[in-house]
Amino acid sequence: QVQLVESGGGLVQAGGSLRLSCAASGRIFSINVMGWYRQAPGKQRELVATITSSGATNYADSAKGRFTISGDNAKKTVSLQMNSLKPEDTAVYYCNIQGRQWGRPLDSWGQGTQVTVSS
Repeated sequence: QVQLVESGGGLVQAGGSLRLSCAASGRIFSINVMGWYRQAPGKQRELVATITSSGATNYADSAKGRFTISGDNAKKTVSLQMNSLKPEDTAVYYCNIQGRQWGRPLDSWGQGTQVTVSS
């Protein structure tokens, strides 16, 4: 089984920064995409940023220019640097890794880390 653990969440003032990290344990044969998603209370989970195995990135419009995703396929880690945080960024942030494991597709999620931005 692949287990993803997020860290780095917390309480920060508007305009501040946080770095979220995710580390995967267990065997992953190959990684296709790593990403971060978030879900605020009463709202649907939404994509924040993704990065492919080749390094191509994609960001939600709300994250562009403020957030930066990075990953290390060999170390099975993915991080999200969040700058200029806004109260509307408050949510539980989830790490996601998609790839191959034991000859089957892999789609693994972490338990989430809380990010709270005060105004």
